[in-house]
Amino acid sequence: MKRFKLLTSLLVLGCLTVFGQGAKNIKINEVMTRNTANIVDEYNEHLPWIELANVSFTTFNVRGMYITTDTAVLNKKLSVPERVSKMSIIPNNETRTNMGGRQHLLLFLNSLPAKGSTHITARVDADQPLWVGLFDGNGVDLIDSVTVPAAMNENTSYARQKDGADVWEVKPADAVTPGIENFIHITESKVAQIKRDDPHGFGITVLSMGIVFSCLALLWIFFTIFGRIMSHRQREKHASAKRAHKERIIAAQEEDEDERAFPAVTITKRTADGTDDDVYVAVISMALKEYMDDIHDLESGIITISPKQTKWTRV
Repeated sequence: MKRFKLLTSLLVLGCLTVFGQGAKNIKINEVMTRNTANIVDEYNEHLPWIELANVSFTTFNVRGMYITTDTAVLNKKLSVPERVSKMSIIPNNETRTNMGGRQHLLLFLNSLPAKGSTHITARVDADQPLWVGLFDGNGVDLIDSVTVPAAMNENTSYARQKDGADVWEVKPADAVTPGIENFIHITESKVAQIKRDDPHGFGITVLSMGIVFSCLALLWIFFTIFGRIMSHRQREKHASAKRAHKERIIAAQEEDEDERAFPAVTITKRTADGTDDDVYVAVISMALKEYMDDIHDLESGIITISPKQTKWTRV
């Protein structure tokens, strides 16, 4: 039972840790204190507004979190109910509070929740420096905060240079970006945007090297697999040729053994008087040769042999 309680406690703490890490990805991204010609609410009114940005690529629901412009909440002696009473809660009846990765949420200030799900009661005095704080749902943990300069010009905003960046700046009316990603100038080129996002070129260097090494890795994998396939085929071909050669040697050896076991026998026929047939064949061949050379017998049916004196002739 104790182990079960311990495991449950660890799971709860893990979930709370993940939740806390998700809340840290929500940032105050842009604030406008003097809205006279910028966006309007559902009632066609120009109200001060604040933009939240989810700088991560995961979804997080900000409902139940708090926004306040009252610096009294920074007093650690206040109890949680006292601190929450000085804050404006983000309503939970708005689907847009479930912020996906890299998404934005616009909330109107100096308003009443009864006017809409994106209206909160946080007060704004455009003539004074405005501190804005974003608190977690427990009303204790400060997630993000910013101090907006006093006496901002009409329809200008105080915004991060880009979503989640640490650097803030006053943006002119033609560069205000409510509900979308921040940028410096509306007409900035792609080159200028790259220079702004990656001033030292580290990002583009890493990206380029990553692409090159990825291509090299793919080529290495391809040629390694291809080489192994060709090597395997070559080994099979060599083994097949070796087997064929061995079979030919075995066949030749078997044939040689057969010849030694059963040698060829030459059978010579003999006539009744014991003379070989080859003798008659030779005599007939000689007679035909002499006939062809115009040497004729003197008498029919008798072979004439002319005598010839040699050193072997008998006396």
